[in-house]
Amino acid sequence: MKSEKIPADIKAKSVKEAQDEIKQIIDKLESSSTNLEESMGQYQRMMQLNTHILEQFKTTSKKIKDVNFKDKKNKFNQN
Repeated sequence: MKSEKIPADIKAKSVKEAQDEIKQIIDKLESSSTNLEESMGQYQRMMQLNTHILEQFKTTSKKIKDVNFKDKKNKFNQN
């Protein structure tokens, strides 16, 4: 799923908020009170939340990698 398909309300969530909503959706899906159409919509939203979380981790990982690279480069240039 591409990030442009993720609704703005999901993009505005922190990782913790997205995880909490996923937990709520799972609880709702596990209950027998949801119909198939509603379940499909909830599942789709859960996938969007998951994609958002993965993108946040990728962004953070890239930032960490960039900082580590700059630190190593600075140490190398000082020697």
